[in-house]
Amino acid sequence: MNLWMSNVRKVTPYVAGEQPQNKNVVKLNTNENPYPPAPEVQELMDNYDADIMRKYPDPDVTKLVNALADYHGVGHDQVFVGVGSDDVISVAFLTFFASDKPILFPDITYAFYPVWADLYRIPYRTPAVDADFRIVASDYEQENGGIVIPNPNAPTSIYEGLDFIEGILKKNPSSMVIIDEAYVDFAGESALKLLECYDNLLIVRTFSKSRSMAGMRIGYAIGRPEAIAAMNSIKASINSYTMSHIAIDTGVASVNDDAYFKKTVAKIVETRENAKKRLKEIGFSGPDSQSNFLFVKHESIPGGEIFKKLREKNIFVRYFSKPRIDDYLRITIGTPEEMEKLYTALQEIISER
Repeated sequence: MNLWMSNVRKVTPYVAGEQPQNKNVVKLNTNENPYPPAPEVQELMDNYDADIMRKYPDPDVTKLVNALADYHGVGHDQVFVGVGSDDVISVAFLTFFASDKPILFPDITYAFYPVWADLYRIPYRTPAVDADFRIVASDYEQENGGIVIPNPNAPTSIYEGLDFIEGILKKNPSSMVIIDEAYVDFAGESALKLLECYDNLLIVRTFSKSRSMAGMRIGYAIGRPEAIAAMNSIKASINSYTMSHIAIDTGVASVNDDAYFKKTVAKIVETRENAKKRLKEIGFSGPDSQSNFLFVKHESIPGGEIFKKLREKNIFVRYFSKPRIDDYLRITIGTPEEMEKLYTALQEIISER
Protein backbone atom coordinates (compact mmCIF):
# COMPACT_ATOMS: atom_id res chain seq x y z
CA MET A 1 0.00 0.00 0.00
CA ASN A 2 1.22 3.52 -0.72
CA LEU A 3 2.51 5.13 2.47
CA TRP A 4 0.38 8.23 2.03
CA MET A 5 -2.77 6.07 2.14
CA SER A 6 -2.37 5.74 5.89
CA ASN A 7 -3.27 9.45 6.16
CA VAL A 8 -6.41 9.26 4.04
CA ARG A 9 -9.65 9.98 5.89
CA LYS A 10 -11.87 6.92 5.44
CA VAL A 11 -15.65 7.13 5.52
CA THR A 12 -18.53 5.14 4.12
CA PRO A 13 -20.10 7.64 1.70
CA TYR A 14 -23.75 8.47 1.28
CA VAL A 15 -25.29 6.68 -1.71
CA ALA A 16 -27.60 8.95 -3.66
CA GLY A 17 -30.63 7.73 -5.56
CA GLU A 18 -29.95 6.54 -9.08
CA GLN A 19 -30.17 9.12 -11.85
CA PRO A 20 -30.94 7.06 -14.99
CA GLN A 21 -29.58 8.52 -18.22
CA ASN A 22 -32.40 7.01 -20.23
CA LYS A 23 -35.12 9.65 -20.35
CA ASN A 24 -37.82 7.13 -21.22
CA VAL A 25 -38.43 6.12 -17.62
CA VAL A 26 -40.92 6.81 -14.86
CA LYS A 27 -38.62 8.26 -12.23
CA LEU A 28 -40.08 7.91 -8.75
CA ASN A 29 -36.91 7.24 -6.77
CA THR A 30 -35.40 10.53 -5.57
CA ASN A 31 -38.37 12.58 -4.30
CA GLU A 32 -38.08 15.22 -6.98
CA ASN A 33 -41.06 17.35 -7.87
CA PRO A 34 -42.78 16.10 -11.07
CA TYR A 35 -43.80 19.63 -12.09
CA PRO A 36 -41.54 22.32 -13.55
CA PRO A 37 -40.29 25.29 -11.52
CA ALA A 38 -42.36 28.47 -11.34
CA PRO A 39 -42.98 30.28 -14.65
CA GLU A 40 -41.07 33.27 -13.30
CA VAL A 41 -38.01 31.01 -12.96
CA GLN A 42 -38.31 29.88 -16.58
CA GLU A 43 -38.73 33.45 -17.78
CA LEU A 44 -35.63 34.55 -15.92
CA MET A 45 -33.55 31.71 -17.39
CA ASP A 46 -34.80 32.43 -20.91
CA ASN A 47 -33.47 35.98 -20.63
CA TYR A 48 -30.40 35.45 -18.50
CA ASP A 49 -27.29 37.50 -19.32
CA ALA A 50 -24.39 35.06 -19.28
CA ASP A 51 -21.89 37.93 -19.07
CA ILE A 52 -22.53 38.08 -15.33
CA MET A 53 -20.74 34.74 -14.98
CA ARG A 54 -17.41 36.58 -15.33
CA LYS A 55 -17.82 37.94 -11.80
CA TYR A 56 -17.96 36.24 -8.44
CA PRO A 57 -21.43 36.03 -6.92
CA ASP A 58 -22.42 37.84 -3.73
CA PRO A 59 -20.85 35.83 -0.87
CA ASP A 60 -23.64 36.98 1.46
CA VAL A 61 -26.38 35.85 -0.98
CA THR A 62 -28.15 39.06 0.01
CA LYS A 63 -31.04 39.01 -2.51
CA LEU A 64 -32.09 35.47 -1.68
CA VAL A 65 -31.56 35.85 2.07
CA ASN A 66 -33.75 38.96 2.06
CA ALA A 67 -36.44 37.31 -0.06
CA LEU A 68 -36.60 34.29 2.26
CA ALA A 69 -36.58 36.42 5.39
CA ASP A 70 -39.47 38.53 4.09
CA TYR A 71 -41.37 35.41 2.98
CA HIS A 72 -41.10 33.75 6.38
CA GLY A 73 -41.48 36.93 8.41
CA VAL A 74 -38.10 36.73 10.16
CA GLY A 75 -35.09 39.02 10.36
CA HIS A 76 -32.63 39.13 7.50
CA ASP A 77 -29.98 38.06 10.01
CA GLN A 78 -31.92 34.88 10.75
CA VAL A 79 -31.43 33.18 7.35
CA PHE A 80 -28.49 31.11 6.12
CA VAL A 81 -28.38 29.93 2.49
CA GLY A 82 -26.35 27.03 1.15
CA VAL A 83 -25.94 24.70 -1.83
CA GLY A 84 -28.92 22.48 -1.11
CA SER A 85 -30.05 21.50 2.37
CA ASP A 86 -27.24 18.89 2.42
CA ASP A 87 -24.69 21.71 2.41
CA VAL A 88 -26.68 23.60 5.05
CA ILE A 89 -26.86 20.59 7.39
CA SER A 90 -23.18 19.82 6.80
CA VAL A 91 -22.25 23.35 7.89
CA ALA A 92 -24.62 23.04 10.86
CA PHE A 93 -22.89 19.82 11.97
CA LEU A 94 -19.51 21.57 11.81
CA THR A 95 -20.84 24.63 13.62
CA PHE A 96 -22.89 23.24 16.49
CA PHE A 97 -21.64 19.72 17.21
CA ALA A 98 -18.13 20.39 18.53
CA SER A 99 -18.46 18.78 21.98
CA ASP A 100 -17.35 15.27 22.91
CA LYS A 101 -20.91 14.26 23.74
CA PRO A 102 -22.79 12.13 21.19
CA ILE A 103 -25.39 13.74 19.00
CA LEU A 104 -28.73 11.96 18.55
CA PHE A 105 -30.80 11.14 15.48
CA PRO A 106 -33.15 8.23 14.64
CA ASP A 107 -31.85 4.86 13.52
CA ILE A 108 -34.14 4.91 10.48
CA THR A 109 -33.78 8.30 8.87
CA TYR A 110 -31.87 10.27 6.23
CA ALA A 111 -28.71 8.25 5.56
CA PHE A 112 -26.47 11.32 5.24
CA TYR A 113 -26.56 12.11 8.99
CA PRO A 114 -24.16 9.32 10.03
CA VAL A 115 -21.91 10.11 7.07
CA TRP A 116 -21.41 13.70 8.22
CA ALA A 117 -20.92 12.55 11.81
CA ASP A 118 -18.24 10.07 10.74
CA LEU A 119 -16.59 12.56 8.38
CA TYR A 120 -16.35 15.27 11.04
CA ARG A 121 -15.55 12.76 13.80
CA ILE A 122 -18.65 13.62 15.79
CA PRO A 123 -19.78 10.86 18.18
CA TYR A 124 -23.41 9.86 17.74
CA ARG A 125 -26.17 7.54 18.91
CA THR A 126 -29.21 6.44 16.93
CA PRO A 127 -32.25 5.78 19.14
CA ALA A 128 -34.54 3.25 17.47
CA VAL A 129 -37.88 4.32 16.06
CA ASP A 130 -40.74 2.21 17.42
CA ALA A 131 -42.58 -0.65 15.69
CA ASP A 132 -44.70 1.89 13.77
CA PHE A 133 -41.56 3.80 12.70
CA ARG A 134 -42.34 6.73 15.01
CA ILE A 135 -39.59 8.64 16.80
CA VAL A 136 -39.75 8.08 20.58
CA ALA A 137 -39.49 11.46 22.31
CA SER A 138 -38.22 10.05 25.62
CA ASP A 139 -35.14 8.66 23.83
CA TYR A 140 -34.00 12.26 23.36
CA GLU A 141 -33.89 13.07 27.05
CA GLN A 142 -30.44 11.50 27.51
CA GLU A 143 -27.26 13.57 27.68
CA ASN A 144 -26.21 14.66 24.20
CA GLY A 145 -24.17 17.11 22.17
CA GLY A 146 -27.01 17.96 19.79
CA ILE A 147 -30.12 16.53 18.14
CA VAL A 148 -31.29 16.13 14.54
CA ILE A 149 -34.97 15.40 13.90
CA PRO A 150 -36.30 15.22 10.31
CA ASN A 151 -39.96 16.21 10.19
CA PRO A 152 -41.45 14.53 8.20
CA ASN A 153 -38.91 11.77 8.56
CA ALA A 154 -37.41 10.01 5.55
CA PRO A 155 -37.80 7.34 4.39
CA THR A 156 -40.72 6.67 6.77
CA SER A 157 -42.79 9.72 5.64
CA ILE A 158 -44.09 10.36 9.18
CA TYR A 159 -44.79 13.89 10.44
CA GLU A 160 -44.85 14.77 14.15
CA GLY A 161 -46.86 17.70 15.49
CA LEU A 162 -45.32 20.80 17.02
CA ASP A 163 -46.08 19.63 20.57
CA PHE A 164 -43.69 16.74 19.93
CA ILE A 165 -40.96 19.08 18.63
CA GLU A 166 -41.45 21.55 21.47
CA GLY A 167 -41.16 18.74 24.01
CA ILE A 168 -37.71 17.84 22.69
CA LEU A 169 -36.65 21.49 22.70
CA LYS A 170 -37.76 21.92 26.34
CA LYS A 171 -35.84 18.83 27.46
CA ASN A 172 -32.62 19.93 25.71
CA PRO A 173 -32.00 23.62 26.42
CA SER A 174 -28.21 23.16 26.22
CA SER A 175 -28.23 21.40 22.85
CA MET A 176 -28.81 22.70 19.35
CA VAL A 177 -31.88 20.94 17.94
CA ILE A 178 -31.92 20.81 14.14
CA ILE A 179 -35.34 20.19 12.60
CA ASP A 180 -34.87 19.06 9.01
CA GLU A 181 -38.03 20.19 7.20
CA ALA A 182 -37.20 19.06 3.67
CA TYR A 183 -40.77 17.73 3.26
CA VAL A 184 -42.79 19.93 5.61
CA ASP A 185 -44.60 21.78 2.82
CA PHE A 186 -46.51 18.55 2.13
CA ALA A 187 -47.33 18.04 5.81
CA GLY A 188 -48.40 20.19 8.75
CA GLU A 189 -47.06 23.29 10.44
CA SER A 190 -43.42 24.27 10.33
CA ALA A 191 -41.52 24.57 13.59
CA LEU A 192 -40.87 28.19 12.61
CA LYS A 193 -43.43 29.47 15.14
CA LEU A 194 -41.32 27.96 17.97
CA LEU A 195 -38.25 29.96 17.05
CA GLU A 196 -39.12 33.01 19.15
CA CYS A 197 -39.33 30.84 22.29
CA TYR A 198 -36.29 28.59 21.80
CA ASP A 199 -32.82 29.87 20.97
CA ASN A 200 -31.55 26.30 20.48
CA LEU A 201 -33.72 25.65 17.41
CA LEU A 202 -32.45 25.57 13.82
CA ILE A 203 -34.88 24.86 10.97
CA VAL A 204 -33.52 23.58 7.64
CA ARG A 205 -35.49 23.79 4.40
CA THR A 206 -34.86 23.06 0.70
CA PHE A 207 -35.95 24.14 -2.77
CA SER A 208 -35.45 20.58 -4.05
CA LYS A 209 -38.87 19.14 -3.19
CA SER A 210 -41.81 21.53 -3.07
CA ARG A 211 -40.16 24.20 -5.24
CA SER A 212 -39.14 21.88 -8.12
CA MET A 213 -35.51 23.03 -8.09
CA ALA A 214 -33.45 20.00 -7.05
CA GLY A 215 -31.06 20.67 -9.94
CA MET A 216 -30.34 24.23 -8.82
CA ARG A 217 -29.12 23.18 -5.34
CA ILE A 218 -30.65 25.69 -2.94
CA GLY A 219 -31.17 25.09 0.76
CA TYR A 220 -31.49 27.34 3.75
CA ALA A 221 -31.69 27.48 7.52
CA ILE A 222 -33.66 29.75 9.82
CA GLY A 223 -32.52 30.34 13.39
CA ARG A 224 -31.61 32.96 15.94
CA PRO A 225 -29.19 35.65 14.67
CA GLU A 226 -26.33 34.35 16.79
CA ALA A 227 -26.74 30.83 15.38
CA ILE A 228 -26.81 32.10 11.80
CA ALA A 229 -23.75 34.27 12.42
CA ALA A 230 -21.89 31.21 13.70
CA MET A 231 -22.83 29.23 10.58
CA ASN A 232 -21.72 32.06 8.31
CA SER A 233 -18.32 32.15 10.01
CA ILE A 234 -17.85 28.43 9.31
CA LYS A 235 -19.04 28.84 5.71
CA ALA A 236 -16.61 31.72 5.13
CA SER A 237 -13.83 29.49 6.44
CA ILE A 238 -14.60 26.84 3.81
CA ASN A 239 -15.80 28.66 0.68
CA SER A 240 -17.23 32.17 0.63
CA TYR A 241 -18.68 31.94 -2.89
CA THR A 242 -20.98 28.94 -2.56
CA MET A 243 -24.05 30.13 -4.49
CA SER A 244 -23.93 30.90 -8.21
CA HIS A 245 -25.51 34.02 -9.71
CA ILE A 246 -28.20 31.98 -11.43
CA ALA A 247 -29.03 29.99 -8.29
CA ILE A 248 -29.49 33.20 -6.32
CA ASP A 249 -31.67 34.85 -8.96
CA THR A 250 -33.84 31.81 -9.72
CA GLY A 251 -34.25 31.22 -6.00
CA VAL A 252 -35.66 34.73 -5.60
CA ALA A 253 -37.94 34.18 -8.59
CA SER A 254 -39.30 30.99 -7.04
CA VAL A 255 -40.00 32.66 -3.71
CA ASN A 256 -41.82 35.49 -5.49
CA ASP A 257 -44.25 33.12 -7.24
CA ASP A 258 -46.08 31.89 -4.15
CA ALA A 259 -49.34 31.10 -5.96
CA TYR A 260 -47.64 28.61 -8.28
CA PHE A 261 -45.76 27.05 -5.36
CA LYS A 262 -48.98 26.44 -3.41
CA LYS A 263 -50.75 25.12 -6.50
CA THR A 264 -48.13 22.45 -7.26
CA VAL A 265 -47.91 21.38 -3.61
CA ALA A 266 -51.69 20.94 -3.55
CA LYS A 267 -51.56 18.83 -6.71
CA ILE A 268 -48.93 16.54 -5.22
CA VAL A 269 -50.88 16.14 -1.97
CA GLU A 270 -54.03 15.27 -3.92
CA THR A 271 -52.14 12.67 -5.97
CA ARG A 272 -50.56 11.29 -2.80
CA GLU A 273 -53.92 10.77 -1.09
CA ASN A 274 -55.23 8.96 -4.16
CA ALA A 275 -52.07 6.83 -4.28
CA LYS A 276 -52.64 5.68 -0.70
CA LYS A 277 -56.05 4.32 -1.68
CA ARG A 278 -54.91 2.77 -4.95
CA LEU A 279 -51.95 0.97 -3.39
CA LYS A 280 -54.00 -0.26 -0.47
CA GLU A 281 -56.45 -1.84 -2.93
CA ILE A 282 -53.69 -4.04 -4.37
CA GLY A 283 -52.19 -5.15 -1.08
CA PHE A 284 -49.77 -2.42 0.01
CA SER A 285 -49.58 -0.88 3.46
CA GLY A 286 -47.37 1.61 5.27
CA PRO A 287 -47.30 4.72 7.46
CA ASP A 288 -49.73 7.53 6.72
CA SER A 289 -47.47 9.63 4.53
CA GLN A 290 -47.32 13.39 5.03
CA SER A 291 -44.56 13.92 2.48
CA ASN A 292 -44.20 13.77 -1.30
CA PHE A 293 -43.51 10.04 -1.20
CA LEU A 294 -44.99 6.81 0.18
CA PHE A 295 -43.20 4.20 2.28
CA VAL A 296 -44.98 0.92 1.62
CA LYS A 297 -44.65 -2.84 1.58
CA HIS A 298 -46.75 -5.51 -0.11
CA GLU A 299 -48.60 -8.17 1.85
CA SER A 300 -47.01 -11.10 0.00
CA ILE A 301 -44.22 -9.97 -2.37
CA PRO A 302 -40.78 -8.90 -1.02
CA GLY A 303 -39.83 -5.30 -1.64
CA GLY A 304 -36.58 -6.21 -3.36
CA GLU A 305 -38.42 -8.37 -5.87
CA ILE A 306 -40.90 -5.62 -6.70
CA PHE A 307 -38.08 -3.10 -7.02
CA LYS A 308 -36.24 -5.26 -9.58
CA LYS A 309 -39.35 -6.02 -11.62
CA LEU A 310 -40.38 -2.37 -11.73
CA ARG A 311 -36.90 -1.46 -12.91
CA GLU A 312 -37.25 -3.96 -15.75
CA LYS A 313 -40.34 -1.99 -16.77
CA ASN A 314 -38.37 1.31 -16.64
CA ILE A 315 -40.07 2.42 -13.45
CA PHE A 316 -37.59 3.54 -10.79
CA VAL A 317 -38.45 3.57 -7.09
CA ARG A 318 -36.12 3.49 -4.05
CA TYR A 319 -35.28 0.32 -2.17
CA PHE A 320 -33.21 0.14 1.03
CA SER A 321 -31.66 -3.24 1.76
CA LYS A 322 -31.45 -2.60 5.50
CA PRO A 323 -32.79 -4.35 8.59
CA ARG A 324 -36.40 -3.53 9.51
CA ILE A 325 -37.12 -1.80 6.20
CA ASP A 326 -35.92 -4.30 3.59
CA ASP A 327 -39.49 -5.16 2.60
CA TYR A 328 -40.40 -1.53 1.96
CA LEU A 329 -40.29 0.66 -1.12
CA ARG A 330 -40.08 4.44 -1.09
CA ILE A 331 -42.20 5.74 -3.96
CA THR A 332 -42.02 9.39 -4.97
CA ILE A 333 -45.36 10.96 -5.93
CA GLY A 334 -45.26 11.67 -9.65
CA THR A 335 -47.84 13.15 -11.99
CA PRO A 336 -51.21 11.37 -12.15
CA GLU A 337 -50.13 9.90 -15.50
CA GLU A 338 -46.87 8.55 -14.04
CA MET A 339 -48.71 7.07 -11.08
CA GLU A 340 -51.16 5.27 -13.40
CA LYS A 341 -48.19 3.63 -15.13
CA LEU A 342 -46.94 2.56 -11.70
CA TYR A 343 -50.30 1.05 -10.69
CA THR A 344 -50.53 -0.85 -13.99
CA ALA A 345 -47.00 -2.22 -13.60
CA LEU A 346 -47.62 -3.27 -10.00
CA GLN A 347 -50.83 -5.06 -10.95
CA GLU A 348 -48.94 -6.93 -13.68
CA ILE A 349 -46.21 -7.94 -11.20
CA ILE A 350 -48.78 -9.16 -8.68
CA SER A 351 -50.79 -11.11 -11.26
CA GLU A 352 -47.67 -12.77 -12.70
CA ARG A 353 -46.56 -14.17 -9.39
